[in-house]
Amino acid sequence: MKANLASRVALLSVLALAPVSTPAVATTAGVGTNASLSLTPGNGQISLNLTNTANQVWTIQNSPDLVNWSAVEQVKVFNGLYHCVYPDAGTVFYRTVYDPSAQTIVSTTANALVLPTTNFNYANPALPASFSVNPILAQDNTPANNPVTDAAATLGRVLFYDKRLSTNQTIACASCHQQAHGFSDPRQFSVGWDGSVGSRHAMRIANDRWYQRKHFFWDERANTLEDQVLGPIQNPIEMGMTLELLTNRLAAEPFYTNLFAQAFGTPDITTNRISRALAQFVRSIVSVQSKYDVGETMNFSNFTAQENLGRQLFLGQVGNATCAACHGTDNFVPGPALNNNGLEYPYVDAGVGGITGNTNDYGKFKVPSLRNIEVSGPYMHDGRFATLDQVVEFYNSGVVDNPNLSPPLRNPNGTVRRLNLTATQKSALVAFLKTLTDTAVPTDPKFSDPFNYGE
Repeated sequence: MKANLASRVALLSVLALAPVSTPAVATTAGVGTNASLSLTPGNGQISLNLTNTANQVWTIQNSPDLVNWSAVEQVKVFNGLYHCVYPDAGTVFYRTVYDPSAQTIVSTTANALVLPTTNFNYANPALPASFSVNPILAQDNTPANNPVTDAAATLGRVLFYDKRLSTNQTIACASCHQQAHGFSDPRQFSVGWDGSVGSRHAMRIANDRWYQRKHFFWDERANTLEDQVLGPIQNPIEMGMTLELLTNRLAAEPFYTNLFAQAFGTPDITTNRISRALAQFVRSIVSVQSKYDVGETMNFSNFTAQENLGRQLFLGQVGNATCAACHGTDNFVPGPALNNNGLEYPYVDAGVGGITGNTNDYGKFKVPSLRNIEVSGPYMHDGRFATLDQVVEFYNSGVVDNPNLSPPLRNPNGTVRRLNLTATQKSALVAFLKTLTDTAVPTDPKFSDPFNYGE
């Protein structure tokens, strides 16, 4: 609930007269704050959630009679949310009070963030042997002037989850690239800072380090990952910020000057450093602990018969599917090719062609890794398919002929390739795709939200 100063008395009076069996909670948000408070009683406790996009200091008070109030504690909101739990005595009321003159708690690394004493290992992840040789080695797009370091990737992790990167402090990179969903968005289209909705699905970003073409976004308009990470920040629909406002906003937070100093040697906060740190964190999101990776070391004896059939179909060892042509290597990405997978014709979305103006590029899009595809739906650049079964059926029978259709999707005589899979084979192909799920990535603490939200 939100209340200004004039309405607080009426609000509290209603709560005092209401026949409640648990303590009531009232917010006393000051003018100019964007705050709300919610109460959840249960198990002898009161769970209090204070949302405040301005990240201000609040005093939590309680009262036995809604007249005499005592301070319980003073808290600072970090990244828009504070959560705490108090005893539920059945006769005590709680409220929060905002005082502009009481903004005295400083944001430090110790109180704003929950970070390990020693940085997580981002720079040297354990990789399968196939990642150390070509062709995967040649897919590594890490530039010589921005190798991943533990300190800078830690900074990038904080930036990735920080809602300060959006103009009204409500949206972070992680809002649309959610760890639990393979760093993608379970919604077809993501919602931006002002409620506007985009027109493309948020691409999963795990293993972005390995993309040989080195261009990013579905239409490859960013020449490097360092360029890409600044795009959503400045996009008027997504985060709506200016880089000048962002650097000034971050410089006002003591914990950021500390993190920038650890990452780059001095506390200076610049656009270039923000870009480099975010890119390092994204490149550190490595998925190599799936059932498939285990199978690689034991000739896939850990696979079920169904999963092995799916693997053979994927590789073209059974049937006439050509999945591996566009999702090759153990990283399941293309090499230097740019692909049109026959989603539509005429083209509703020109894709790369809309950027280059080259008619040969129309309907072509960046191909992400298939790793964690089970948890990162919906699928395709426009999120048109909700399930993997629908994706498989599309490649089985729905590919649309068009002038730019990629060669692997054509038969030698020029007609569109139809896989003609049986129901059993389609289910097997889906089962194989699920072996690419890395259950560690959605829960790994080094990729998680580092902010301190209270108890």
